[in-house]
Amino acid sequence: MSDYRVLVINPGSTSTKVAVFDGDQSVASETLRHDAALIASYPRIFDQFDMRKEAVLEFMERGPIPADTLSAVVGRGGVLPPMEGGVYIVDDVLIDALYEWGWNHASSLGGIIAKEIADNLGIPSYIADATTTDELHDIARMTGIPDIERRSVFHALNQKAVARKAARKMGRTYEECNFIVVHLGGGISIGGHRRGRVVEVSNALDGEGPYSSERSGSLPNTSLVKLCFSGKYTEAEMRRKVTGQGGLVAYLGTNSLLDVEKRIEEGDDYARLCYEGMAYQVSKEIGRVACALAGDVDAIILTGGAANSEMLVAWIRERVDFIADMMVYPGECEMEALADAGLRVLRGHEEPKRMMLGGGGR
Repeated sequence: MSDYRVLVINPGSTSTKVAVFDGDQSVASETLRHDAALIASYPRIFDQFDMRKEAVLEFMERGPIPADTLSAVVGRGGVLPPMEGGVYIVDDVLIDALYEWGWNHASSLGGIIAKEIADNLGIPSYIADATTTDELHDIARMTGIPDIERRSVFHALNQKAVARKAARKMGRTYEECNFIVVHLGGGISIGGHRRGRVVEVSNALDGEGPYSSERSGSLPNTSLVKLCFSGKYTEAEMRRKVTGQGGLVAYLGTNSLLDVEKRIEEGDDYARLCYEGMAYQVSKEIGRVACALAGDVDAIILTGGAANSEMLVAWIRERVDFIADMMVYPGECEMEALADAGLRVLRGHEEPKRMMLGGGGR
């Protein structure tokens, strides 16, 4: 056994990813699949707690790692009030916030399950870098309409994890670097990381930034307002146009980048236009964030599932190469990121925070 052993819990819509890390190495992992009909039978996300917790405990029982050798349990952050990034102790205040804010997202069960298991073992439980991580400069919140303020909702866990990887590769710490991090997934978020804080980010949840495989991205305002009041669509239908049925799905009828690339290889010029258009919009957003960092950019980092596309990456690179060198970390490293968060605290490299009453962290 290494210095510390950490159990990581990452609930998704119909599965729960679990892993045990012996130091920096994963020594046991599994994706626990939950029957879709069973999931649908629960009126609320939180009603799934016992079922998912028991599935995690069964994983530990049949695995090679005794539960009493664990040093900590780390859960996915879930939906919480706006808060600084970092590692948070899962206490009663944070649990109450998860129940208040995270009712519609399975990831919100991560911290709750982690605390239950950890408390029974007499060890600490943590979450890290929730999707609602908010470190924006005040000036970045301005929109031009006082009734609307920009929010920070993005792939914080993966963005900060790859930024730390890039910094280590450069022989520096995350807190010493300025990065533009691009998460290329079903939604695309692009963050400006200045000395360990994400001071500017496109909010993929609210529909900001470039269009993606299934989201519309930013739209011409008056055209969107006109469509909303055209009488053709309900509010729910308009929301689906923005999230779920926008982007490549709207243009090409698919969210599969492999299908799109195959069509391009077969000579489909329209598919190429739509796909390259996505790369063009990503590149423009990188340029916008570079301005927010006043051009002081140590590297541009691409991550997320779509970063596996050599075609997409090449199109982006040729447009933004003048800003800074590009580093590519395809896929997501959420489990490793959660384990690393727990290990940073256990090793004394980071002081864990506590959520304050009313939200936020200290």
